[in-house]
Amino acid sequence: MNQHLVLTVISADRPGVVQLLAKTIHAHHGSWLESRMAHLAGKFAGILQVAVPDENHSDLLAALKALSSEGLQVVAELADSNSVSSDNHFSFSVVGPDRTGIVAEIAEAFAGRGISVEELETDCSSMPWSGEPMFEATGFIRVPAEVDMDDLYDQLDVIADELAVDIRIEQPEAGAELTH
Repeated sequence: MNQHLVLTVISADRPGVVQLLAKTIHAHHGSWLESRMAHLAGKFAGILQVAVPDENHSDLLAALKALSSEGLQVVAELADSNSVSSDNHFSFSVVGPDRTGIVAEIAEAFAGRGISVEELETDCSSMPWSGEPMFEATGFIRVPAEVDMDDLYDQLDVIADELAVDIRIEQPEAGAELTH
């Protein structure tokens, strides 16, 4: 039987970080299942899911902790085995002039309705003609069936008007697989 772990990793960005992590997981007969990793402000940061045989679980956790001597900070948590739900899944996007509070306002609208943010990616760049800072966010949310979507759309319209951003929420086409 396998244990599934979710790992968060942060270190100085340098060559060999992924190799060291993968080598450690492999040495303990673990499988690297799914990950998201990025370079942010001179740091390497990532989150990944690993499956490891029960008999290697403790040794892998000890080896991951020992990576701190190599400059990697790794936090490991057991994955939730009860992650199946009948909630609705949506993608969302936000685009507009960068200003403080965009993520906070949208996150509050979601959390207030029991909506879980499953994935969030943000970026700041320059607007093409003016060079002004532009904020972009994309992601996926899991919406409980009992949420009044019209009410959510109304609140997001108010937030979009107040912050001068465009907010879109779309449900994947029927039969389309939601990938993230």
